[in-house]
Amino acid sequence: MKKSKFNESQIVAILKEDEAGLPVAQILRKHGISHATFYKWKSKYGGASVAELKRLKELEAENSKLKRMFADLALENAAIKEVLSRKL
Repeated sequence: MKKSKFNESQIVAILKEDEAGLPVAQILRKHGISHATFYKWKSKYGGASVAELKRLKELEAENSKLKRMFADLALENAAIKEVLSRKL
């Protein structure tokens, strides 16, 4: 998937322009984005602030770290159970 040339804070700033009352067509021309991109961003980031997005990224990173930890421990637990069942 192609990486966006805009980061989350820039996207929020663009969406704030829409909330301020600028015409959508003018915003699209100014930033060089399509209607589809604008409305996709609006559905994903609409009403969010930069601080909320930063916190969301932190929580997603923490969640993925915890999922990896759980997977490692589950694998280790399964291996230990297998070894113990062989000894009995």
